[in-house]
Amino acid sequence: MRSDSLTVVSDERGDGSTPRQGGVPSGRRGGYRRWRDWLLPRSVLGITSMLLAFSIGASLSGGVLYSYYEYRLTNTEKKVDNYIAGFDQRFRTASDTIDAEKQNAQASVQKELEPLRQFQAEGGTLASLVQKVGKSIWFVQTLDDTGAPSVGSAFVVASDSGHSVLVTSYSVVKAATHAPGPDIFLVKGDDRIKAHLDNWVEESDLAVVTIDRGGLPKLDWVPQNEQPRVGERAFVGSGLGAGGASVTQGFVSDVSQNALQHDAAIGAPFQGGPMLNSNGQVTGVASMTYAPYGFAPSGVHYAVPIRSTCDKLLRCPAGNNSATASNAR
Repeated sequence: MRSDSLTVVSDERGDGSTPRQGGVPSGRRGGYRRWRDWLLPRSVLGITSMLLAFSIGASLSGGVLYSYYEYRLTNTEKKVDNYIAGFDQRFRTASDTIDAEKQNAQASVQKELEPLRQFQAEGGTLASLVQKVGKSIWFVQTLDDTGAPSVGSAFVVASDSGHSVLVTSYSVVKAATHAPGPDIFLVKGDDRIKAHLDNWVEESDLAVVTIDRGGLPKLDWVPQNEQPRVGERAFVGSGLGAGGASVTQGFVSDVSQNALQHDAAIGAPFQGGPMLNSNGQVTGVASMTYAPYGFAPSGVHYAVPIRSTCDKLLRCPAGNNSATASNAR
């Protein structure tokens, strides 16, 4: 007989497992285990295994990180060691480079200053020239056409036992070319000698005077084949100076048959004085009025070439670097 009442079925089996519903275990869906059943162990052994795996992974990660740290640290230490090891060499190289640049800069500066240094160093040359030619250059004193003092210089070109011949500037002794004319005196220190005007060439600003004193040292002339050149140093002597003479200096700026243009500073005491080269040889006669090109030499100085004195003023034996005591009249 069928009963319409429900029958209560026990929820446990004899083995303690969960009863199945429809033949499928209650812990599964669609026949598969849930994801946490795979990831989360349910036993002590599983948990221990998981922790061990995590520990091993962490140890490996730490080892890798430490190895990378050691690698970077080693590379850094090597770079530092290399830098320190090469620092002394780089320092020496840098110091040598700086010293070389310093020397090059000094050499460049010295090269630029060479003309100025040479110019300043001529103090020794000037003193040497004064000592060499000073006894042959005399200071000239006379009067001009108005009775005012007229001064200049004259230098010995010839001398014998009785008298000496000196060349000077016509402009200095111009008044004495007329009779009666003022006296002309040659002065050196306390020595004062009356001179005689023997000859002159007005257009060349040249004159010759003689004194009754012999044995005076004469100045040699530059050889004919060694005439001054443009850019060459020029010196002009005067018979006025504390040491018995003085010398000023400049450069030759132009050379022609009739004139030597130069920039040596000259004033009244230098006109008629010798223009000299570095060896103390006479190259010309200084003038403040000589105008070889027909215009006043304002701001420009022209010296008369010393060989021009042989044209109408002096007798110059061929091949000699000076004139004879017998002057032309």
